[in-house]
Amino acid sequence: MKKKRFFIQALALFMVSAVLAGGIAYHRGHRAAGADSHKPLKFGATYMTMNNPYFTALNESIREEVEANGDILITRDPAQDQERQNAQIQEMLDEGVAGIFVNPVDWVEITPALQACQEAEVPVFNVDTDVKDTQYVATVIQSDNYQAGVQCARDLMAKRDSARIVVMNHYNIRSTLQRVQGFMDTIEGHPAYQVVEEKSTTSEFEVSMEVMRQILDTGLRFDVVLGGNDPTALGALAALQMRHVAERVMIYGIDGSPDSKAMIQQGYMEGTSAQKPIQMGRISAQAAYDYLEGKKIEKDITVEVTLITRENLEEFDVDGWQ
Repeated sequence: MKKKRFFIQALALFMVSAVLAGGIAYHRGHRAAGADSHKPLKFGATYMTMNNPYFTALNESIREEVEANGDILITRDPAQDQERQNAQIQEMLDEGVAGIFVNPVDWVEITPALQACQEAEVPVFNVDTDVKDTQYVATVIQSDNYQAGVQCARDLMAKRDSARIVVMNHYNIRSTLQRVQGFMDTIEGHPAYQVVEEKSTTSEFEVSMEVMRQILDTGLRFDVVLGGNDPTALGALAALQMRHVAERVMIYGIDGSPDSKAMIQQGYMEGTSAQKPIQMGRISAQAAYDYLEGKKIEKDITVEVTLITRENLEEFDVDGWQ
């Protein structure tokens, strides 16, 4: 009788443990209502380019959260081609994704792909820079881009009484437009701070380096560069270094990348308004799961930015992202 009772108790304990384990697995791996507990959810992600460490960090942060839930993330690189990105989004829909994380190449021309997602009833989680037609996305998660530009301008004005400024921007991307607008609005009404040139780039290192070479070839006099992101600022720095004039130019970027922090540490850049791709990735993934569970999520989620200069560099991990 004792052996029989022990066997029954052990069996009951095993069954309870199995039920609890199954419930935990279901909660972590398949939080969307009605999901098949034996089939992981599949998510898609596409960014304007993967030739930027910022997007690698953002994507890996999302991937960590998705895979921690037992699910799958498919990532595609359109390489700054909106037609390719639209095709990638359609391919993801054909693969049966539960949701898509989107960072647009062009905030207007992506609209047909967003409409296709709406027709397929697949939610879009718009990350880092917003699309024009936000009615097609579940939420927009992005940095306070306007404030990033404000921070750079205020630091410049605190350190110099005047400046001749070159602005290097990516006009198809709303986030960089917002950054430049914040910068411009801050120096407005202060004629000592003059923007002497504005140039469009693709927010990539190699392109920005070539654009700065062209500016230098004109003989233009300037002593400050604002890059719409860190690769732009670093590309400008590389061109200036090749002409041996970098020490005369104050350079600001926006991202808070390890490379820019290293350049600040070495005295080649003045500052970078730091985004937080790791934090943004976690927030984006959580928003996606909450939405799929039927929870109400905010339409606009803003992640704060922080200006990094030599004065506060020691507060940050030079080798990593925020």
